[in-house]
Amino acid sequence: MSKAERLIEMMITINAKKDFTVGELANEFSVSKRTILRDLQELEQAGFPLYSEVGAAGGYHILKERILPPIAFSESEAKAIFFACQALQYHRDLPFEQETISVLKKFLNSLPLDVQNSITQIQDKVVFWIPDRHCDSPLLKSMFLVAINRHAATIRYSSTHSESTRTIIPIGLYAMNGLWYCPAYCTTANQIRVFRVDRIKEILEEKPYPKGKYPIPASIQEYLEKTEVKNDHHLKIQLTDIGVKRCESECLLASGLKTFSTGGGVIDMEIDHAALEWIADYILPFGNNATVSEPVELIKLLQHKICELHRHYCSSDQ
Repeated sequence: MSKAERLIEMMITINAKKDFTVGELANEFSVSKRTILRDLQELEQAGFPLYSEVGAAGGYHILKERILPPIAFSESEAKAIFFACQALQYHRDLPFEQETISVLKKFLNSLPLDVQNSITQIQDKVVFWIPDRHCDSPLLKSMFLVAINRHAATIRYSSTHSESTRTIIPIGLYAMNGLWYCPAYCTTANQIRVFRVDRIKEILEEKPYPKGKYPIPASIQEYLEKTEVKNDHHLKIQLTDIGVKRCESECLLASGLKTFSTGGGVIDMEIDHAALEWIADYILPFGNNATVSEPVELIKLLQHKICELHRHYCSSDQ
């Protein structure tokens, strides 16, 4: 094994062990301790984050922000990585925003010039556009870590109508239409609620919670799959061509959209009761391009909102 090969193998081994002694590496690579010490010194000079402890129980350890071993990519794989990163470019907030910028710069600068030019062409021609909601989420990374660590968090939350303090147990995070959401078990409501991360104003406390005490899905994927199956209300909305085009861009309603060859379409699906308010607000500006026939609760909600608008704009003292 050449020295270069040994250094690469050593980085992979060190990352797996995290804690080790010179003697252990010497035995594993069948070289002297002096050789291992020289190799470790070269790795440290190259930026590999090692620190040592002296004494009988001493040895080497890897710092938390360790450097990963090199990985060989084909040209197509390199392009695939940048293509995937394009999908993140227009998110207003990311859990690792600065790190994403840093890794792309390092990666791009290490590629041959012709591959760099090819990737630039991809960036110039393909965009995963996400609407700018003008909603900052300064606590996104903190909530990401709470979810990853499987902790509970006591938060100060600003909803549409009020501000409250509550303890939540995050299931995970997902992004949709330019906003970040955190479905979590709320100990105040004793049920799973969805919290917008940009509306979390402060994390007051973070701590572990008793495992198995709360009915929480094991993963965010499991939660999202379950939310697709709703049977609280049967939703049926007749749409004109204009209504169809508006609904095609909204993922929730688009999942139940059926179009007709003669024109127009219909939304026919089961929905959660909690979605009624949002659907009413979304459908209201459609005017006569959308006609709700089911459920009755949604029709009454629309009538209430229309009456409020009428009083607001058409009252006698206006």
